[in-house]
Amino acid sequence: MNDPRIIVALDFPEPAAALDFSARLDSALCRVKVGKELFTSAGPQLVEKLMKQGFDVFLDLKFHDIPNTVAAACSAAASLGVWMINVHALGGSKMLLAARHAVEGKKTRLIAVTLLTSLNQDDLRELGITDAPETLVRRLALLAQHCGLEGVVCSALEAADLRKMTGKDFWLVTPGIRSANDNRDDQARIATPAIAVRNGASHLVIGRPITRSSDPLKALQQFNNEISAAL
Repeated sequence: MNDPRIIVALDFPEPAAALDFSARLDSALCRVKVGKELFTSAGPQLVEKLMKQGFDVFLDLKFHDIPNTVAAACSAAASLGVWMINVHALGGSKMLLAARHAVEGKKTRLIAVTLLTSLNQDDLRELGITDAPETLVRRLALLAQHCGLEGVVCSALEAADLRKMTGKDFWLVTPGIRSANDNRDDQARIATPAIAVRNGASHLVIGRPITRSSDPLKALQQFNNEISAAL
């Protein structure tokens, strides 16, 4: 598989556990995601070690600051050679354009987070935003596309609507993926791999159903099988 759709979330608190776990996977079958906790604990050295294992790395740090600062952060992340990074679409068009320019000519892909899934209508109202969450997600996704970003992070349940709006080439990266028999954990809005890809998801972020499995490689292969069957 030359272009894996699955991104395994390495949500571990320290690098040794993350590296021990990644060694049980197959880099031909997935990519991996490093988030804020693990990157803060381990730093760029972990990213380099994961890439030496053969993995494409999604550095999930959600940059959100003034345009110059975000551009510098994106440039530094791209210099590590990571496959993908992300920024907050709520940073606005100037920030998004600065981020895009910072990675031009480099192999690192740039996507945006639209609205954190922890925010509901009451939270938005508290911030002075009167749009419904789904309306704001659509607006921010179109803004990211207009600014030349590769795609957005979204719920698999939002993917069908966004796919119609953005066309076939825009990346929709969907977390909260579970097999039908998996525990929901603390995810309120989940979807199976089949639902996600049928709704137009391009990449699926999967964490605990793989990282907590007694046989992670088997679980990864099963998820890939479910994706292939849906396609």
